[in-house]
Amino acid sequence: MLIIGELINTSRKAVREAVETQDAEYIRQLAKAQIDAGANYLDVNCGTMIFNELEMMEWLVNTVQEAVEAPLCIDSPNPQAIEKGLSLVKYGQPLINSITAEVERFHQILPMVQKYKAKIVALCMDDTGIPETAEKRMHVVKNLYQSLTEAGVPEDDIYFDPLVTPVSTGDRAGLEVLETLALISKEYTNVHKVCGLSNVSFGLPNRKVLNQLFLVQTMTMGMDSYILDPLDRVMMGFVHGAKALLGLDSYCGNYLSAHRKGLYQS
Repeated sequence: MLIIGELINTSRKAVREAVETQDAEYIRQLAKAQIDAGANYLDVNCGTMIFNELEMMEWLVNTVQEAVEAPLCIDSPNPQAIEKGLSLVKYGQPLINSITAEVERFHQILPMVQKYKAKIVALCMDDTGIPETAEKRMHVVKNLYQSLTEAGVPEDDIYFDPLVTPVSTGDRAGLEVLETLALISKEYTNVHKVCGLSNVSFGLPNRKVLNQLFLVQTMTMGMDSYILDPLDRVMMGFVHGAKALLGLDSYCGNYLSAHRKGLYQS
């Protein structure tokens, strides 16, 4: 199970203010807190800072690595910002968020995957947008899988994102994700699956309830990686508990260890 801490993102007001004022101590503390809480990777995203994103990406990556020796997920819609972040990564194997089957995006990102030997989040979308059904998303998965593996990307480095959309927009929004996961797990057994959970509850009250339930549902269908807030101790309890119940935690060792460390609560 790969947990990617989502909090170092300038779409969050406090992080944006910290980046704008160069409050390095705030960023360092946020990085350390996420790793201490159980994150394996830290997402670094300053995509909202359109006019100076490259400069801010450099500052963020360097600041985070002053605090933790952890691998980073470099996250941006801007290929140049991704390249800048990757060039500064010091620890572990980087993760790129993300590539798609859109022709331009694919050809922009693939050379960086190869150059930096990075793990890659592969979104189930192409130039027509996000497919509505699991069957259509699998056409994108097939194309991305073939293109990436033929380019020499190991299966173990590919993380398919089925693209979670709000259940408030359609009754099958959650089901299509679950069905896509089941199909990927059956047809491509050596790749990984990842998502950001919070989109599923957008526009609805009591969002944490839906996010927590969807985590368990998706994990049951084969999801093995999440971009989430590791400081949410209830959510982390669902992560550790679901792993134990699904036989993914030998003799509940990680569940018990996390309990002793106080990393989750009921």
